[in-house]
Amino acid sequence: MLDGGFPESPVMPKSKSAPVDNPVQGMALMATCMLILPSMDAIAKYMATYEGMSPGQVTFYRFFFQLACTLPVLFALSGWSALSAKRPWLNLLRGVLHGSASLMFFIAVKYMPLADVFAIYFVEPFILTALSALFLGEKVGWRRWLAIIVGFGGAMIVIQPSYEIFGLKALLPVACAFLFALYMFLNRAVGSADSPMTMQTMAGLGGTALMAVALLGGNQMGQADFHISLPQSWLGLLLLVLLGTISGYIHLLVVHAFRMAPLSVLAPFQYFEIIAATILGYWLFGDFPTVSKWFGIAIIVGSGLFILWREHRRAQESQQI
Repeated sequence: MLDGGFPESPVMPKSKSAPVDNPVQGMALMATCMLILPSMDAIAKYMATYEGMSPGQVTFYRFFFQLACTLPVLFALSGWSALSAKRPWLNLLRGVLHGSASLMFFIAVKYMPLADVFAIYFVEPFILTALSALFLGEKVGWRRWLAIIVGFGGAMIVIQPSYEIFGLKALLPVACAFLFALYMFLNRAVGSADSPMTMQTMAGLGGTALMAVALLGGNQMGQADFHISLPQSWLGLLLLVLLGTISGYIHLLVVHAFRMAPLSVLAPFQYFEIIAATILGYWLFGDFPTVSKWFGIAIIVGSGLFILWREHRRAQESQQI
């Protein structure tokens, strides 16, 4: 996921100073990252299904072990400057939004098939495009607005049978997509005053702090999805450490991929996550999308690719002016 697919969303602005010097290697790295990322959500579903661990607890461990695994490396490379953010509160807010989105996603995968959750979550680029148009004044033509509407229609096709089975929980991936779109919107709105390592560290701190408070509060109120527990086996502990490690380091590899190839080349690879999620969901939990859900997934992916294509065309046209 979400890391996002969530660490940072694959659809992120690339530094203007970053050299575009190895597109093939960048595509290979991006494809690998997108195929690995759904394993985070498979771990979350495994912990809920077979270890009895609440999604809130899994989300806390995800951020906690991310910090534990990445902080030594970050300090070795950047020293204490890794924590000296120029915009600390905005970076902590990014972590809060990321933590909230991750929690929604992990609760969703506890109850729903992985592929369904991923398919619905991919309305996030549509929400981000709409937010950028409404609040940043970015020009969005009628074709992209139509693609957004069609994409949401595809999401409804996936949601409808899930809603009949799971009720309001079927809408959690939409809530997750909205929160992660806000996270990405904040990145786009404030720019990149801090290094990726500093932003990753501060976001990890914000996510960990949020989940500690949410976990304590939810457990106190008797909410099952916030029950506090320790891993029940060495395998469970190993999987949680692996969850944090994947979250921390795959993001940095995604950033590295965007230093090798342009956004327009790499962004479509985000849909590899649906492929990996379908495979893991069928292999581990026996879940496989129905024909109608595949139809909805195709609409979502097609609409998303059309928006990416239109953005690429606009970028080319602006360069020619």
